[in-house]
Formats: sequence, C-alpha cells, structure tokens
Amino acid sequence: MPRTRQLACSRCYLTPPLPEDASDWHAWLSDLRVSLPLGDEAYVQVSIGTLQKFIEAPGEHCRLFSICRMADDRHIGRGILFNLDFINRNGELGLFVGDPACWGQGFGREATALLLDYAFGLLNLNSIMLGAFEFNHRALACYRSLGFREIGRRRAARIVAGHAYDVVLMDLLASEFQSPYVAGLLDQG
Repeated sequence: MPRTRQLACSRCYLTPPLPEDASDWHAWLSDLRVSLPLGDEAYVQVSIGTLQKFIEAPGEHCRLFSICRMADDRHIGRGILFNLDFINRNGELGLFVGDPACWGQGFGREATALLLDYAFGLLNLNSIMLGAFEFNHRALACYRSLGFREIGRRRAARIVAGHAYDVVLMDLLASEFQSPYVAGLLDQG
C-alpha cells in the first residue's frame, strides 16, 4: 500500500501508520536497545494484534504516525502525540527510530520537529511536554537542540540493572518553535 507523506522534511516524513507497520513496531520494541530508553515498553510484552488495534483506533486524544525515509520510503520509526488536551492546548510527545541502521543520522531530530510542527501548526497546541531517562543522552541532546527546556525531574524513577535513573521532564511552547514545514506551505500561497 502506498504511503501518504503528511508532513515532510529533507530526510524523513510522517505518515499515517499502516496495519502492517505493527510488525515492525513489534520487532523494534522487542529489541532492548530500542525499548529500554522508552519506558514501560522494555518490560511489557505487546502483541502484533494489540499494536494493529492501536493503529486502527488510537483514540481521540492521540495522533499516531509512522516515520519513513524520504529517499526510499523505508519505515524506520514511530511518532506519537498523546494526552492531547484541546481546551488547555497541550499534549505530550513520544518518538523512536526503531531501525538501528538509521541511528545517529538526524532522523529522530527531524521527525521530532515534524511532530512539533503538526502539534503547534495544525492542532494549534501551545505546549508540548515529554520525559526522557537521564541515560538517554542522544534523545536529551535532540530535544535540547529543538528548544525543549528542562522543567523538572522525577528522581530515581527508573531502575535498570540495579541502578536508579531520573526521568528528565521537558517542555516547549509554540512561541519557542520554528516551523520546518507547515509555515512554508502558507508562504507559497
């Protein structure tokens, strides 16, 4: 089935997930290199069927995307906006690049920027929050480079292999974000 390039940058794009994406998500989330930095995904087993149901009906307070490479349409990850509150105009963001061959190449940063563009430019949200474990240095650097600021920590909230790690809570306001895609579409008219 062909993909729809809903939001795109130079290296990747966001697309509504296809049911067959559930098998990739399942494989990636079964890899501790992917799931350990995410949270519950490291120790909660989820079936392909459950992931397919989530793709089909993510809920009204959630927007779900697959991340694909522009060069070859290869499915490389998942992005999600969740706990969306349209009255107070805020929500939370989660993302992973599941394909290890695509790590360290800027796909995560670009996909995060596209998710933020969707949240601020299309959903008209004002604030996006996220949490990352303090050992997830790549993600923290990515979020800081996009303008996220630390707003607090949940101390010793994640225990892995006998070591306790903080959850770093960060947020970004719409006024602090520069649109990489949506604003450019308006400028063309």
